[in-house]
Amino acid sequence: MGSLFRPKMPALPPVQPAPEPPESEISAEERERIAKEQAAVERRRRGKKSTILTSPLGVQEDDDSKLETLLGK
Repeated sequence: MGSLFRPKMPALPPVQPAPEPPESEISAEERERIAKEQAAVERRRRGKKSTILTSPLGVQEDDDSKLETLLGK
């Protein structure tokens, strides 16, 4: 009885074909520009990494290298 009062669904429209992917032809100038940008990013990343003085395991210094304080050892 429930299907008696339920409206019929309209037919689905036909599926359109997928668009063609863009051509991956890149000019020599564009390749050179991309390579320069990637090199600059890599250089900056290495520069920031060299300023980090700790490892993921923490400080890697020995306890002997600590300075004595005025309040005791």
